[in-house]
Amino acid sequence: MQTLFAAFSPLMTDSPRAGYILPVFACAAAIAALRCLHQGTTPTRVSLDLITPPEVAEIEIEQVAQVSDQSALAIARSDPGDNLDLTRHTPIWAVVTWGNADQSEPILLLGGEGIGRNAEGEAAIYQYARQLFAANLMPLLPAGKTLQVTIILPAGRALAKRTSNEAFGIVEGLSLLGTTGIAQPLSAPGQLAAYRQELHQKSQEFNCLVLCVGENGLDLSRQLGINPAQVLKTANWLGPLLVEAGMQGVRSLLLFGYHGKLLKLAGGIFHTHHHVADARQEILTAHCVRAGLPTADLQAILASATAEDGLRYLRQLDPHSDRWVNTVYSSLANTIDQRSQAYIQTHSTVEVTVGTVLFDRQRKIIIASKTGENLLKAVCSSS
Repeated sequence: MQTLFAAFSPLMTDSPRAGYILPVFACAAAIAALRCLHQGTTPTRVSLDLITPPEVAEIEIEQVAQVSDQSALAIARSDPGDNLDLTRHTPIWAVVTWGNADQSEPILLLGGEGIGRNAEGEAAIYQYARQLFAANLMPLLPAGKTLQVTIILPAGRALAKRTSNEAFGIVEGLSLLGTTGIAQPLSAPGQLAAYRQELHQKSQEFNCLVLCVGENGLDLSRQLGINPAQVLKTANWLGPLLVEAGMQGVRSLLLFGYHGKLLKLAGGIFHTHHHVADARQEILTAHCVRAGLPTADLQAILASATAEDGLRYLRQLDPHSDRWVNTVYSSLANTIDQRSQAYIQTHSTVEVTVGTVLFDRQRKIIIASKTGENLLKAVCSSS
């Protein structure tokens, strides 16, 4: 068992340093700018309530200045901790401006340059970020005043090209996304140990757990009503955590994730970081062969730039019934179930029931295996 974990993380340490997610630094900059505008101070450090977890964070402010009698600017710099995160040291600007008397809400949060936009053109600023700003800025807002806060990421547009944002329909910049203020080092050596510990704790209470690779899965699981206490974020450590779940006596697992990640498991790839292995188009094409697609379509799927492009091509083949999508993705989901169960049994000699739910970049469920459908109903009803 130790050999398996060592193979995935030969340099694993016991205590990787956590940091904070981008919304925390954006909010800290906004706090500093508001204090400058309202009180005339130029703080070099601010405290803010993370809400989740219920802790207070101390964030350094790099620069702060009043721009006019109506606005002020502050700059913080991202520190994600011991994480392989491309936003490390990224400057985050917050420009605060007194709002209009007829403003519909006390604090209007706007996305400036470098903040991504969704298909509707709205700023990619999600629920937790908005809660963070409201909780920390409202107590500082003078009576009778409203505020406009514009967040700017000068390097956001360039950095976004190196992320999977576009796979989830976010263009022109980065998202202010997250469900907790703490940035756990998802890919850094040592994070696996922390995930194993969390899994051990959850397994003491539940026989069924939900494994989500990243924040998009966590966010969608909450929207669907899945009990958060049963959900475990895995990052790319799916293989070791599948085995760990079996060793801890978990009887069933629901794999809940973006199809472009989870379909790797159908090909026997159980560490999903693209630096380790990436055969998504090949795996998708193999299941299209099984489904009986014509050769020309198989060639088009194999040549797709991303798994999302491959899915889009399948949808275009039969836009009215999704026949090909259902056939191909049912095959993928069932294979993920089977190979995951076999993987657990191979490494632990334990039998665990595994079900799969796959969603697309719009966070819409594509398919659930039969087992995945049953487990999804169970974890939603238990919340």
